[in-house]
This record gives sequence, C-alpha cells and structure tokens, in this order.
Amino acid sequence: MADEQLAKLLETQISLTEWLRDVNGQEASLLYEEDNHKRYRIGVLHDIIGLPYDKPTQFEAQALKDRSPQLKKFLAEHGEELCALRLIPKPGKTTLQKLRMRGISINQAMDWFDQQDIPHRDYLADFVPHELSALSTIFVVNRHGIYGEVYFGTHTALTQGFHEGKSPITFAYDFKHWKLSPANDDALAHVKSLAKLIHVTVAATQKEIATKLNASFSHDYLNGYFETTHFQSGVTWFIDYNRILGQQYSDFIITQDDSGQKGIVRGRTASAGKASGKVKIVSSVKESDFAEGDILVCAMTSPDYLPLMKKAAAIVTDQGGILCHAAIVARELKKPCLVGTSNATQVLRDGQRVTVDATNGIISAQ
Repeated sequence: MADEQLAKLLETQISLTEWLRDVNGQEASLLYEEDNHKRYRIGVLHDIIGLPYDKPTQFEAQALKDRSPQLKKFLAEHGEELCALRLIPKPGKTTLQKLRMRGISINQAMDWFDQQDIPHRDYLADFVPHELSALSTIFVVNRHGIYGEVYFGTHTALTQGFHEGKSPITFAYDFKHWKLSPANDDALAHVKSLAKLIHVTVAATQKEIATKLNASFSHDYLNGYFETTHFQSGVTWFIDYNRILGQQYSDFIITQDDSGQKGIVRGRTASAGKASGKVKIVSSVKESDFAEGDILVCAMTSPDYLPLMKKAAAIVTDQGGILCHAAIVARELKKPCLVGTSNATQVLRDGQRVTVDATNGIISAQ
C-alpha cells in the first residue's frame, strides 16, 4: 500500500502548498507566496553567509515558449543535464497552480513544458539542478532550540511521510545538548554541520539578514522552517527556508511520554492535543464511510484525505514524521495527530472507542 501511494506522490510531485490549498487557513495564501519564492530568500542567504542551495537558472515562461536566444544557448550548453523544472506563478498570481517535473533532462523538460496549457506571461520558469538525495532533513529553529528529522533516503519520502521501510531519526538541540533518537553518529555530524551554516554570530550580519528578509534569530541561529538534501556526490543544499512555517512552529517542542502510560499504540507527536472517538481505518478515501468526529487511522495521508482530516477528531498514521507535510496540515487544522506508529492500522479496530493523547504520543482504549 505504501509503495503504491509513494509512486503516486512521486508521479504528481505534490508540494506543501498543494496540501494546504484547500485547508482555507488564515495564512494559506501567504504560505503560497512564501513557498513560491523560497529560493529568492535562500539566494539572499547565499550572498550574505554563503548558504549552499540549488541555485536555479530562471527564465520568463514566455521565453521558453518563444525559444529565446538566451534559452537556446542554455539548452545547447546544458540540455542533457538532469533538472527539476518548476513553473512558478508570478507574485500576486495566487490563483494559478505551480507546476513541476523533476528527474529528467532539460531537453525532456522542454517537451513536458510544451504540453502545459498555461498563461505563459504569468509564469516564471526555474531550471533547478537535480541529483538523487541520499540524506534528507527537515527542521525548525525557534526560541526553544532546533528540532527535526534526518532521513537516510530521498527528500520526497521524508516530506511526504513514506519512509520505505525505515524511519527518520528525530533530533533536538536545546542550545546546550544534542539528542538523537535513535542515536546515530553520522546523522549527528550532519545536523551539526547544518546548524553551523545558519549560526550567525556577527551582529552586523544578523542585522543585514533581518533587514532584507524580515528574519529573526534565537541564540544566534536563524529562526525558521528548513529543508535540506545531501547527495552521494557529497554536496549539501538548503532547498527551503520558510519564515511563516517557522513562526507557526514557534511553540514547537518535541514531546516525550513521561506519564508512565503504555497505551495500546504509541507514535510521534505531529500536532499536540487530545481527542476521543470511534476508530475508522481508511485504506481508500473513495470507499470510506467516514463520519464527523471519527478517529482517522491510515497508513499515511495524502491531499485527497483532506475532507476526512477536516471531519476527524484526531489523525493517526502508521508512517510519517513530526514535520512531514501531513503533520503540517494537521497542525494547520488544529487536529491532534500521531504519526510513525508503525502498527495503528493493525492494532486498532474499526468502531473501537479510543482516546488519542497526541501530546504524550499514546492511544488508549476507552
């Protein structure tokens, strides 16, 4: 089941803004704009502090359509290189959909582009270098510390929550001590190297970043939500720096169950809270008879689960991580959410009444 869902997600190249598109949260449109222009912000950080990133080659989409001289030169020099092509609505065009294709040559991406029916003058086209990621991270920096996950696998698998039989490693740094669960020396060295890249100790540099990007710092670390990917070639790139998500997670702390309760299922806190209701195990949204207030239990959510997520009293998944896209959407919906249980769909039964204590990471029978 997970393999089928992962294949579907890889095919459609789902982004966070598409997950949030129908949530209708207060900041959905702001998140849309923030996501569309993330590489501009990372580019500013690259210029100021040398932050490594997947610098795109950008054209007007109209230039691709017209095969401008500059584009022809680019294709002649780089046409056989692998890329991700992103068609990004220009600022203010929030009703237009972002389109993307990745893992194909630039020449092949042009063939894909020619098939897209879009108002070309309203789009920018970013050709982004592409490699197969070997080590991926998501993390948040706030006043409490640095919290996130590192995953030995593709970035898409980490953000979508399909972990291909292996779980991400959770890490936390309270500005004094690092803690990883489970412990892993390679992962620790990697996350320390990432933290060092956003550690800005010069006051004048902090002021420049704050002025240009409306940014803030905690203990000299740049606040925000970040995604990175590390390649087999040894190259590491920052691929997301999101200020709005960082602000939404300003109170985020990785929670542990210190209550001594075992529960019948345990998981990781994606969105804190407590709710009770009847279990509804869902393997197909189309075939599910889901009622308001049910506890949604599934292998992993995807955007077509959103109507069920809105109805649910709480959300429980076998897979996923604390900052996967589904977790972010659950938090936006203000629904208690446990992820990475590994066995909720097997242990829980349809119609069973349970209490989901997402804050402490446990589910108990009523």
